[in-house]
Amino acid sequence: MPQLEHLTTPLDAVVSRMRALGATLPERDGVAVFNRVYLTVTEEIDRRVDSGAFPDPRAAIALDVRFAERYLAAVGAAAADLRTPACWRPLFQLRRHPGVRPLQFALAGINAHVGHDLALAVVDACRTLGCEPPDLEDEFDRVGDLLVALEERVREDLMPGPDLLQLADPLTHLLGCWSLERARDAAWVAARTLWTLRHCGGIAEEFTERLDAAVGLAGRMLLTPLTG
Repeated sequence: MPQLEHLTTPLDAVVSRMRALGATLPERDGVAVFNRVYLTVTEEIDRRVDSGAFPDPRAAIALDVRFAERYLAAVGAAAADLRTPACWRPLFQLRRHPGVRPLQFALAGINAHVGHDLALAVVDACRTLGCEPPDLEDEFDRVGDLLVALEERVREDLMPGPDLLQLADPLTHLLGCWSLERARDAAWVAARTLWTLRHCGGIAEEFTERLDAAVGLAGRMLLTPLTG
């Protein structure tokens, strides 16, 4: 089958924004660490959309753009000294702390984005497409599988080596308390719950706030300074 000509999509615009953001941040900055990780995922999704790996490319693009926009909106709010979602605050507050390792920054960002943003992005995409969460389950699972594979690589690349065993011991314990697969499963449950509550006004808002706070607490623990 011949390779389809690449067509510019909203996903390309998101990739460009992430690249531009990365170019402005110091390499060791905690947001820069997560941005590199997330950019890799988004570029891979873009390639797979182009190659026809997603059965419904329109749905895949809608979900991934809404997903990325929530992260970029949080970064923009932080840059403007505006209030950000609770799930992102630990990363923004500790992004330059010398006692937090790059692996912690990467996983704290994944925690905020998957644990909170992904559920809301599913609801956003359903509204955009005029569908319901079950219609996006295939796209949700494919994106989740990419994230899980990336998390394994991130842990291998950023885990301190044998020369830092005094640091690696508490880091290993800390990171063993969090699982991306569990976070992804919880995000799917949260998305379906929010969709069911979408006409319930105050209840949906309270559920979203509590989800945000709970994910923020997990992020705070992941960013526990281990030195300095």
